[in-house]
Amino acid sequence: MAPQDVLQIMQGALYVIILMVSVVLLPALAVGLLVSMFQAATQINEMTLSFIPKLLVTMVVLAIAGPYLLNLIVNYTTQLFQNIPYAIG
Repeated sequence: MAPQDVLQIMQGALYVIILMVSVVLLPALAVGLLVSMFQAATQINEMTLSFIPKLLVTMVVLAIAGPYLLNLIVNYTTQLFQNIPYAIG
């Protein structure tokens, strides 16, 4: 296996990881920003006020995007397994 092949596999893996993490993280960051702006405007400094909405949004996003994320990782893994003969030879 050539170093270019390893780099290509790692590049694909990093792309899949970044895509999967961003789908979950970006909505949570947006909700956290909105809640922190609300807290700054009302001067309420309650820790659970920022934690609970982010948790709920993350759970909803995982419920909605779960099949897409699972399909993404299964397709990448299947592609890796199908390319094993080409990587060995």
